[in-house]
Order: sequence, then structure tokens, then C-alpha cells
Amino acid sequence: MSLVITGSVAFDAIETPFGKTDKIVGGAATYASLAASYFYDQVKVVSVVGDDFPEEDIQNFEEHGIDVEGIQIKSGEKSFFWAGKYHNDMNSRDTLTTDLNVLADFDPVIPSSYQDCEFLLLGNLTPEVQQMTIKRLKKRPKLIVMDTMNFWMDIAMDSLLETIKMVDVITINDAEARQLSGEYSLVKAARKILQMGPSYVIIKKGEHGALLFHDKHIFSAPGLPLAEVFDPTGAGDTFAGGFIGYLAKVDTINFNNMKNAIIYGSVLASFCVEQFGTEKIKNLTDFDIAERVQEFVKLSSFVI
Repeated sequence: MSLVITGSVAFDAIETPFGKTDKIVGGAATYASLAASYFYDQVKVVSVVGDDFPEEDIQNFEEHGIDVEGIQIKSGEKSFFWAGKYHNDMNSRDTLTTDLNVLADFDPVIPSSYQDCEFLLLGNLTPEVQQMTIKRLKKRPKLIVMDTMNFWMDIAMDSLLETIKMVDVITINDAEARQLSGEYSLVKAARKILQMGPSYVIIKKGEHGALLFHDKHIFSAPGLPLAEVFDPTGAGDTFAGGFIGYLAKVDTINFNNMKNAIIYGSVLASFCVEQFGTEKIKNLTDFDIAERVQEFVKLSSFVI
């Protein structure tokens, strides 16, 4: 039984009010798989890179127990590269460069050793690639979680809606939920999205936490106030990886475990933003995670 994560393994160059980086390792599958590896020991990645991607960074996946057989390395080609600059509020950003490179014609190959997939995380890729990944698994996973973004709503809505029908959980931010549903109220937005097919809708609200919707049930997870936020890049992917990694660990899908998974995802995301790129989430301990879980518990624990 394994957890398969598909998405980009890439390079980023990031500038925030607190500093800037040269080219560093990023990508949705990178953040998500590192986060998931803290909870589950059978994480497998499906992605593509060029031969410019450093061998030591592939080894870093393996050091976290992550299976990299599904990462294609294209000889003579370059890895996906994104550069962005964040505004002072750290919630908005300008994209400076997007070089798709090997991601432009990514054809996800599912190794035979990945066919034991019970949990599948579809990172933010084209809806067509997300669909192909599902269809190439011989057996439908127990749980399929997808992430997406407003870009696909703008240019590929029909294909996106087809993908949404195929999954159990969708994670999007509040602006994307409003765009997808046409509703300003997040409660109404979630109800409409639930009617599109998934059983669970997670609406991420950045520093203000996250909302979980299922049938008539709603759970609100707090956002952890942090003294320093250096780089929000990858926080949503880290959240998704922690979320599905925890669910794979407990191996039981219900609303209560979903609530716990949101807390664990939020914990990993809170670490992610404290340093640039993946630096903080590469070197966490079980104690670090447990201690921060308790901080989340204290934030929303009260007696009337």
C-alpha cells in the first residue's frame, strides 16, 4: 500500500520583503512529498525533471524514504522554472518568469511498483495530466485528493470539472473557491463544489487557517500566528502533503480523521513559511511536529 504524489519537481527563484534567493529546488511534488514523508513511509513521486536537476536533491528525497522511480529525467532538457516576487502583505505576488521546459509535454508514467497506490495526491498540474494519472492506475485508490488553481479555471474549465468528478477531496484557496462556484459566501461556494463530485472540500485561507466541508458538517482550523514569515511559496503543497500523509498513516477515512489531517497539514505548512524554499521542512523532528500540534490545539481549545 502506497501514497503516490504527482506534481512538479522544479526550480524556483523567490523574492520577498525579507530577502531573495537564486535558483532553489521547489515544485508541488517536492513540498508535498517531503511533508507526507514525516507521517508515512511509502511515499512515491511521479514527476519529470531535466538533466540539470542536481543528483544530490534526488538523493534528498531518498533520504526521506521517498521513492523516486517515477521521476523521469529528460536528457538534454531543462527542468521547470518559476520566479516570483511577493508584495509586502505576502499574500499577493507577481510572476516574473515561467519556463515550462520539460513540464510542457509531461506524460505521467506510473511504474508497476506504484500500482499498489491506496492514496493519491494530484498536485497542481493540468487537469488532463491529473486525469491521465488516475486512469493509468489499474485500481482506483481508496482516496484521491486534488489541488488546482485559478489558472485552470480560466483556460480549461470543462476539463477541470471532469477531473473534479473523479476525486474525493479538492483543496483550493478562498478566491479560487469563489471563482469555481460563482458564490461569494464560502459556505455556499463549498456546497456548490460538493455537488460537482467530491465528498470533501477544503478551502485554504492562508494565515487565517482552513475550512473543511463534508455533507452538512463544517470544521474551521485556525491559522497559527507566526512571528516571522519569510516565504509562502509551497505552503499549500506542504499542507496537502501533510494532510494526505496523515490520512495514509491512520488508514481510516472519516470526518474526524479529516479534521486531524487538516491540523497536521497546517502544522507542516506553518514550518514551511519560516524559511525560504524547502529548507525548514527538510529537517524537522517528531518533537518539532508534536510541539506545534499542541500550539494549534491551544489556539482553539476552550470551555463554556
